[in-house]
Amino acid sequence: MRRVIYSLFIDMPVEKYVSHHEAKDLFAEYYPWLLERQQSYADKIGVEYKHFVEDQAYHNYEAWFNTHYPEISTYNIINFWKIKLMYELAEQYDEVLYLDMDVIPITDDSFFDSWDLDKGIVIKVGSESVYDRNTGRNLLNYTHHVRSPLAKFWHTKCMLSEVGCSTKPEVFNTAIVGGKSSMIFDLKYFDDFEETLNLMKSMINDDFYPDRIRRLFGYDNETVWGYKTYTNETPYQEIGNDWHHFMYRWNYIPPTTKLVHCVNKKFKFVREWCEKNNL
Repeated sequence: MRRVIYSLFIDMPVEKYVSHHEAKDLFAEYYPWLLERQQSYADKIGVEYKHFVEDQAYHNYEAWFNTHYPEISTYNIINFWKIKLMYELAEQYDEVLYLDMDVIPITDDSFFDSWDLDKGIVIKVGSESVYDRNTGRNLLNYTHHVRSPLAKFWHTKCMLSEVGCSTKPEVFNTAIVGGKSSMIFDLKYFDDFEETLNLMKSMINDDFYPDRIRRLFGYDNETVWGYKTYTNETPYQEIGNDWHHFMYRWNYIPPTTKLVHCVNKKFKFVREWCEKNNL
């Protein structure tokens, strides 16, 4: 059984950063430590680790997008590239685990031994709604970024409707994804890829949907992941909080956590937590 863990880091120019510019500086400061944590985890569980950086292959990929879909941002091109790398590795390995660069392993437990990947791709999923679960407010009355879970939910749902699928989709997060190569290929992510992008483009420009819905549409690798999951009926498993702790609003790490997805980029907190707990 050939297994691999891989990650990707491409340092975008500051003017192309989609989040606060501080994130770029924090990645620069903690990059060696983040890389060491992922490499060390792979070594502990006896799995090969591959780390990809900006190279000619990526530049060629970016150039294709800039020629054919110049409206797609560098951020989204990078996120499509990470899925492209998954498919290349699936040609060589039986099981593949992808980690975003801000995912920090804090366990010696093997992901591959903990999950039965014959049951489906392991990925974080969430359900969205028009209404806030706590207050009952109509969320469509508020401004949402095209990367928000609500935006991805509505874009996926409407894309599925365009092809006659009435499923209420889950929202997928691709910061941590593990799967057997056979199931990755069953997803058919890049089959008819231009057709999928053109569908997204047509919906962005189509005034059929109300503005409050259409303003949520955008190009996004996770929207495509959801669309392909349902159209190709690919099995998946909810990764849960232990294997994907989403550290965003609060700096807190539950004791059962295996992988910390440091969304808020508070790498200093996680590093000090690791040192305090001798990890």
